[in-house]
Amino acid sequence: MAQVVVVTSGKGGVGKTTSTAALGAALARAGERVAVVDFDVGLRNLDLVMGAERRVVFDLIHVVQGTARLSQALIRDKRIDTLFLLAASQTRDKDSLSDEGVERVIGELRPSFDWVICDSPAGIERGASLAMRHADLAVVVANPEVSSVRDSDRIIGLLDSTTDKAKRGEPMDKYLLLTRYDPTRAERGEMLCIDDVLEILCIPLLGIVPESKDVLHASNMGSPVTLNNPASAPARAYNDAARRLRGEQVPLVVPSGRATLFSKLLGRRAA
Repeated sequence: MAQVVVVTSGKGGVGKTTSTAALGAALARAGERVAVVDFDVGLRNLDLVMGAERRVVFDLIHVVQGTARLSQALIRDKRIDTLFLLAASQTRDKDSLSDEGVERVIGELRPSFDWVICDSPAGIERGASLAMRHADLAVVVANPEVSSVRDSDRIIGLLDSTTDKAKRGEPMDKYLLLTRYDPTRAERGEMLCIDDVLEILCIPLLGIVPESKDVLHASNMGSPVTLNNPASAPARAYNDAARRLRGEQVPLVVPSGRATLFSKLLGRRAA
């Protein structure tokens, strides 16, 4: 049965969709069977980052409402046979999602995949709530800036109170993916340092993705950065993060190039 992962944040523009595509592609390259699901109904972008925008015929809303089968809506990636996309609708709104329909779709995906990665819309409205409701674990994406970290803290609270696991009294594993990190700016005090972010959010650090033009270039090319430029610094960071999701012990490399085990930071758990 698949591990269902929600990639979430409180603030828009922090790199959720980019991270969903990059992590999904990295896991699929490692031999895992992966489905990435876009929950940003009305503002879909995951199909663009995956290079599948012209191949979308049926979408998540069609499957939720029963007008198309899941097998009709899933798009197999042309580069990796074990990577699939379930796109969001571009013309409907989030009110088209139903609790029962989303539960059924997730239930159908679980037996067929090793990983189901849900790309959540920003904020705390209905689409975000449904994206996280059935998750087994969460990747909280944040930029090292005060507004992003504060909003992520709110999302962590929702993960601990509104998900199915929370309602069953079960703890949800939550991991921080810090994106767009620039060590030079952090040293100058122009953005939060890693320790500051960890002190505020109090969840384990999954990875640090450096600020890089490679990410934007890959997105414009319609390819996850882990496929478009595997040797780039952000691709290496995402690949290492995917390995950690699989349970591997991988040394964490700070974007400045300094390597460290970060054992204390990686061992932190939510308070």
